[in-house]
Amino acid sequence: MSNPVSLTFPDGSVREYAPGTTGRDVAESISKSLAKKAVAIALDGELRDLSDTIADGRIEIVTRDDKRSLELIRHDAAHVMAEAVQELWPGTQVTIGPVIDNGFYYDFAKNEPFTPDDLPVIEKRMKEIIARNKPFTREVWSRDKARQVFADKGEAYKVELVDAIPEGQDLKIYYQGDWFDLCRGPHLVSTGQIGTAFKLMKVAGAYWRGDSNNPMLTRIYGTAWHTQEELDQYLHILAEAEKRDHRRLGREMDLFHFQEEGPGVVFWHGKGWRLFQTLTAYMRRRLANTYQEVNAPQVLDKSLWETSGHWGWYRDNMFKVTVAGDDTDDERVFALKPMNCPGHIQIFKHGLKSYRELPVRLAEFGNVHRYEPSGALHGLMRVRGFTQDDAHVFCTDEQMAAECLRINDLILSVYEDFGFKEVVVKLSTRPEKRVGSDELWDRAESVMTDVLKTIEAQSEGRIKTGILPGEGAFYGPKFEYTLKDAIGREWQCGTTQVDFNLPERFGAFYIDKDSEKRQPVMIHRAICGSMERFLGILIENFAGHMPLWISPLQVVVATITSEADDYGREVAELLRDAGLTVETDFRNEKINYKVREHSVTKVPVIVVCGKRESEERSVNIRRLGSQAQTAMSLDEAIASLSAEATAPDLKRKAEKKARG
Repeated sequence: MSNPVSLTFPDGSVREYAPGTTGRDVAESISKSLAKKAVAIALDGELRDLSDTIADGRIEIVTRDDKRSLELIRHDAAHVMAEAVQELWPGTQVTIGPVIDNGFYYDFAKNEPFTPDDLPVIEKRMKEIIARNKPFTREVWSRDKARQVFADKGEAYKVELVDAIPEGQDLKIYYQGDWFDLCRGPHLVSTGQIGTAFKLMKVAGAYWRGDSNNPMLTRIYGTAWHTQEELDQYLHILAEAEKRDHRRLGREMDLFHFQEEGPGVVFWHGKGWRLFQTLTAYMRRRLANTYQEVNAPQVLDKSLWETSGHWGWYRDNMFKVTVAGDDTDDERVFALKPMNCPGHIQIFKHGLKSYRELPVRLAEFGNVHRYEPSGALHGLMRVRGFTQDDAHVFCTDEQMAAECLRINDLILSVYEDFGFKEVVVKLSTRPEKRVGSDELWDRAESVMTDVLKTIEAQSEGRIKTGILPGEGAFYGPKFEYTLKDAIGREWQCGTTQVDFNLPERFGAFYIDKDSEKRQPVMIHRAICGSMERFLGILIENFAGHMPLWISPLQVVVATITSEADDYGREVAELLRDAGLTVETDFRNEKINYKVREHSVTKVPVIVVCGKRESEERSVNIRRLGSQAQTAMSLDEAIASLSAEATAPDLKRKAEKKARG
């Protein structure tokens, strides 16, 4: 007689079941109501069909409300979409249809590609199929049967997929009513559990298996959610994101552009470069008196990158540099630096270091280059050439916790200055493949776990924390800082990483109090990460309505009549003397036209001057996004705008000085 199956439940209890028991049987043994709500099981963390027979392990009953069911909802929506397409356009071949971030897609082979006008028609048929509430059932076919059935249906792509499945693997076929597809599963219990909180988003071309030598297919993208409310929220975020797209705003605000001759590198225009330099100046002030700002070469011999290990494991993302001339004796191979750390180690190693000099903190606004496939490039968010606000701290083991906390305080303070108050800090722990002894990892993870607890406690719950098991760098654990923007999107920006690897590879050391050589702890840290990407995030977060202190153009002085032009010039000059970035608009155009035009380019403040203002030495102030006007004296306006345009760190410094 077969041994009973032993299952451990989330509450720790253990029950035994007869062999052949299914997930549905287990749910029913707990309660009938749970069985009705169940859509799948998780066995040792792996999602399985509710109809699967169980084996020894940890079991969870997954209901539709469970966040894990969302993957099944999206997977099943893809199947239903494929069925709808084949009902509406018989003869269309289905290929593959995976779940992706926030949704799903399916690739179809059809003589005439789909158009956006087809999407509402497909959606309507999908809702009809869902309303039929047909059960998902599974059969296991032999390879020969699967090949024959799909060949008879004219599904050449499915035949190719069948042939690609390794020998010995089961070929699972899932039915939803009479329609079926080759699929690994798992699935919900029936189509009705998908619900109607889905939407087809767009059509696109896609080569079969991603190879341009293969036929072009039509890909239909969709999204699906647990509830209509979640779907509406997602669509709202997408609409907001489109309005806030930094690439469009960059054109409207005349900040930057990209072109084919320089793929993935930014052509900064005057206003954009002013924005970049304002951010750099702010960051530079925040590092003053704490870090030494250094600059390491951009081009270094490949031998240095071989020592660091980058040439071995990162070479595909690096740019190689050689002498361009044909008649040269110099055949050395160089590389554009993809990161700053090896250069900083060379600076640390230059001259003997005593423990009394530690920590040594080196910072650089280093221009780095990394190869990204052309299809992955995305405005400022994903580029090939960018600037890191990079720093490396060389310290003793005993100083590591204090340095990590010091870095954390700086990072959170910077984010708050830009209005990011919702921040998540997560500790990424040792990956499976790593360097360094377990003792080193134990020590570093213990210190960083304590630091993480301190971060949460000091923030009084404002900063959320978490653990990312196995997500650390191969050379040490790290903190990852994630921001939430104005429309709820999350952006991973800052990092703090402990490194056991590079100091050892380069033989970096300091002399300890016993006159012995000791390897320092190396802490990598970045706040913005990529300065370009951080500016892209800021532009989208503020929808181009930049805070006055960082706006590349802060004020436009516009006149209503030519009689006020001389006064307008005086106003502009006084505002410039007060430290503001100012342009003038004395064109012979109506003031409302001028206001509209400057609003498109996201100028935050328009100072309007007319004949009356000239006589009274006053101004009218119009704010971006507001129809209201504020009248005030010229002196009052200058003082108010000057105060508002003062960077937060300078404001704090002035307040501290005023307090004595």
